[in-house]
Amino acid sequence: MNIDQKLAIGLMVVAVMSANAGTAALADCSGKKKESKSQATMNKDIVDTAVSNGSFSTLVTALKAAGLVETLKGPGAFTVFAPTDEAFKKIPNADLQALLADKDKLTAVLTYHVVPGSVKASDVTDGKAAKTVQGSDVHFSLQDGKAKIENATITATDIATSNGVIHVIDTVIIPKN
Repeated sequence: MNIDQKLAIGLMVVAVMSANAGTAALADCSGKKKESKSQATMNKDIVDTAVSNGSFSTLVTALKAAGLVETLKGPGAFTVFAPTDEAFKKIPNADLQALLADKDKLTAVLTYHVVPGSVKASDVTDGKAAKTVQGSDVHFSLQDGKAKIENATITATDIATSNGVIHVIDTVIIPKN
């Protein structure tokens, strides 16, 4: 089995683990699952889905500070690699506060987490790259049986929204330039 097949299988396993008999299982940071009917999630946009999950309050705060809420509530489609509150806690507090205060840098970091269009887990293969809204490419890999985007592990996939899809990641990814 080649690495592309392993990544595809890994991503499918994560997708299957994230679903439960036609429902989208949204995991919070404690590992508990919040069950939400697929249709209910599809009626919410990316921002409203993130807000209702409860694990993305820092991301939502950052989106507001960068002035990106209305964009991500727009028609899309968007694919968002959404860092959890725990992911943001990996950034030293002083650095996070400085990032939140620098709208240009914050916008660059946040738009690096967004890919135009709807990218499902099944679309991703090992070594694949995708152009972000920020303008740089992000790269996908399979490491130790886990799907990754740059240095972040993808912990939940294919959370459908009315204007795209969310994939949950455990680390904030920072553009190189």
